[in-house]
Amino acid sequence: MEMTVKGLADLVGISVRTLHYYDSINLLNPTSISESGYRLYSEGDLDKLQQILFFRELDFPLKKIKTMLDNPSFDQQAALKMHKKMLIEKRNGIDQMIQTIDQTLLHLKGELSMTNEEKFKGFDFNKTKYDKEAREKWGEKIVDKANNRINSWSVKEKNAKSEAMNQIFKKFSELRTQSPGSKEVQANVQKWYNYLNSNIDYNYILEVFKSLGDMYVADARFTKNIDQFGKGTAQLIKEAIDIYVENCQ
Repeated sequence: MEMTVKGLADLVGISVRTLHYYDSINLLNPTSISESGYRLYSEGDLDKLQQILFFRELDFPLKKIKTMLDNPSFDQQAALKMHKKMLIEKRNGIDQMIQTIDQTLLHLKGELSMTNEEKFKGFDFNKTKYDKEAREKWGEKIVDKANNRINSWSVKEKNAKSEAMNQIFKKFSELRTQSPGSKEVQANVQKWYNYLNSNIDYNYILEVFKSLGDMYVADARFTKNIDQFGKGTAQLIKEAIDIYVENCQ
C-alpha cells in the first residue's frame, strides 16, 4: 500500500519538510507521483527510510548514508547487524552512566565510597556526538576567553549585538514553514555562523557549530528560550545547521 508524504511523516514521527529534503537530495525519492501531484511511497521506500534513520541515530552524515545506500553491493541484512552491534555498544555506555549515577547517589549518602576514576565511568568525550559541545560548555579557558570578549563591550555595543542576534532568530521563526535546506533558511544559517565567529572570541569550526545546533533541541533550556520566537524554531535551526555543515564538508 502506497503512502503520501504526510502519512509517512505521521507514521514515522519525522517532519514533512525532512522527507521533502531527502527527496531533493535524492536520498529517498517517492516511488511514484499521483495524478494530483502527491508523492507516494512504497513498502520498499519505508524499508529504505528505516535504514536511513538507523544510520542517522548513529550519527552518520547524510552524504555518507547516500553513498552507502547507492552502492550496488549494499547488503541490508549486513547493515542491520551492524546497526544492532553499534546500538548495543551505545546502550552499554548509557547503562554504565546510569550505574555511575546510582553509585554517586549512594556515595553522597555516605553508603558507598567511590574513587575519582569510578565517578567518571561511562563518560567518553572522544566518541560522543557532543564532544565539542562539552568542551565548549565546560572548558574553562574557552569560556573565560569568550566572557572576556563579551565583558569588553560597552552597554551600547551589548544592546546592538543582542538586537542583531534577536533579528537572526526572528528570521528563523519567520522561515519555519520552509525546508531547512531552502536558500533563505541556509542564508540565515550562514548569517548566524558569521555572527558567532565575529562576536565571540572563539573559532566556531563546523564540528562545534553542529554540536551547538544539536544542543538547541537536546537541552530543554535552549529549546524553551529559542521557541519563544515561535514553536518549532529550535528544531528548524538544528536541522538547518546539520544541512549547512554537511554541505560545507
